Amino acid sequence: MSTGPATTERLRERGLNVTAPRLAVLAVVEELGGHVDAGAIAAAARERLGSVSTPAVYDILNALTDAGLLRRIQPAGSPARYETRVGDNHHHLVCRTCGAVEDVDCVVGSAPCLHPAVDAAFPVDEAEITFWGECERCRAA
Repeated sequence: MSTGPATTERLRERGLNVTAPRLAVLAVVEELGGHVDAGAIAAAARERLGSVSTPAVYDILNALTDAGLLRRIQPAGSPARYETRVGDNHHHLVCRTCGAVEDVDCVVGSAPCLHPAVDAAFPVDEAEITFWGECERCRAA
């Protein structure tokens, strides 16, 4: 992800101040790809900036998530992870052995993919599904 004018504008459009740490964290999540935990994000951001505190990274991740620029997932027994794939209702497949996470497109139909068996008192606009299994690498080991 570029830290140029387009990224700056995205932050401003979401009501966020443009700061070097925010630009760095957003770029790191994009560059590392996949589902990155805060520790890896903080380490990579420090390499870019020289220094940034761990609490500052968590604050930035929360602000970027609240603004809809990142998505936070936290599979059971795992630290929170962040991804840049936002704006769709995709799900995740998690390896029980190594913790690898992969995206799974919407399971059936259009968002929210699933419909509750009972009528809810409010409309469902998102379903969060985690599939568990063992990845090919772990099965081979």
